[in-house]
Amino acid sequence: APAALRAMGFGFVEVGSVTPRPQPGNPRPRLFRLPEDGAVINRMGFNNDGVSAVAARLKSYRAASAGPGRPARRAGPIGVDAGADYAEGVAGLARFADYLAINVSSPNTPGLRALQGPDELRDLIARVQEVLAAQALDAPPPVLVKVAPDLTDADLEDIAGVALETGLGGLIATNTTTARPDSLGSRHRQEAGGLSGRPLFRSSTEILSRLYRLTHGELPLIGVGGIASGADALTKIRAGAALVQLYSALVFGGPALLPRIKRDLAAGLRRQGFATVAEAVGADHRDAG
Repeated sequence: APAALRAMGFGFVEVGSVTPRPQPGNPRPRLFRLPEDGAVINRMGFNNDGVSAVAARLKSYRAASAGPGRPARRAGPIGVDAGADYAEGVAGLARFADYLAINVSSPNTPGLRALQGPDELRDLIARVQEVLAAQALDAPPPVLVKVAPDLTDADLEDIAGVALETGLGGLIATNTTTARPDSLGSRHRQEAGGLSGRPLFRSSTEILSRLYRLTHGELPLIGVGGIASGADALTKIRAGAALVQLYSALVFGGPALLPRIKRDLAAGLRRQGFATVAEAVGADHRDAG
């Protein structure tokens, strides 16, 4: 997938989540479209072919991407499963990643979100950093943590504090939500799993904005959740996102969505007086004084 997605025009591609051994995921059906709401509910359950298979594919991708006078392009980041599984994932995949995402926020794995607690998160990051250092890479990839949108202010303060304390490479805000807004109209609205897409936009952006304030703009943040237009992307950037991701909107917009978002984002930046995306990152906080 990475080569095809990069060819579509994406600036970076995140693959995963990847677990040490292959696992089939949850029973089907496990993915539900909510077209009336511009949303998706999934309870995939980390269905994947395991670290060995993914590492072989990424190694092949890097080799195929290399050319005279330029290094192999890397495919990343890699998200891996909980506890000791993270260490195995880092050991097997770090050399192929431009960044590593620690996914502690999927709602479809029992007990996983408990790892967002300060003590648990601190221990997990330390273990991942220890294993990463042991790989003795010339340029080790930064480690980011993906957080849930269903967090209290106290949770966010703890996560931001741990992120700054441990030298984390950044945060990804956010994963899917277990909430079910009253506005949902689809017949699938009560299916179990994580809700993504348009209904997630406001809450995920609020979490992003709070994390930017709590980390004093010192950490790169990736904004995710409900992006379906250039205006959405710019809203995330102004709230504090240095990078943005989209998933669910592609279900409804297809490949043509990406160039439209990029074109509209560029136009929005110009209208608001920004020469680059970097100039717009966190602009809402500066405007608020």
